[in-house]
Amino acid sequence: MYQQLSNYISHRIEISEHDLKTVLSFFTISKVKRNEHLVSPGQISNKIYFVTKGCLRIYFLNEKGSEATRLFAFEDQFVTALVSFVTEAKSLEFVQATESTTLLSINKTDFYNLLTIVPHWEKLYRHYLEYAYVTNTNRLMSFITSDATERYQQLLHQHPIIVKRLSNKMIASYLNISPETLSRLKSKG
Repeated sequence: MYQQLSNYISHRIEISEHDLKTVLSFFTISKVKRNEHLVSPGQISNKIYFVTKGCLRIYFLNEKGSEATRLFAFEDQFVTALVSFVTEAKSLEFVQATESTTLLSINKTDFYNLLTIVPHWEKLYRHYLEYAYVTNTNRLMSFITSDATERYQQLLHQHPIIVKRLSNKMIASYLNISPETLSRLKSKG
């Protein structure tokens, strides 16, 4: 597990072996069961998670009370309820395991301490923030400029793992369409 995180970090930033060991020493292993929540609305997100096995999703409830999935994070991805993590405001989102998941996590205090003691850590954080910004912007643009069929085709092309590993209900909530519409799109496909 730590080797996965080590590889992830080493492929994104230049870091000495000593600094890498320092970074890894701040992460702890945890396992969560399918459907278990790590963050719920009203809680402050105070950890960042690195998925070593499994999948986490971030979702919220829309005005109708239905689940709207914002993000899926599979193996070798960082994830947190980022707005809450950065602002220390109560989260409006859920962070949930979609399957049995193994994680390495770091709390906010340690994460920010690493920015001071390991200068290259800031580059990794910037990489994460840039990725989050681009991902969210692209999703917003797809909701504005693409119809359901186009969004589904984009998903198949860009993130086939989502379609392979997750339920139709979760995929539909990610695409902002009904499960029935998703079934029709899949049958055409």
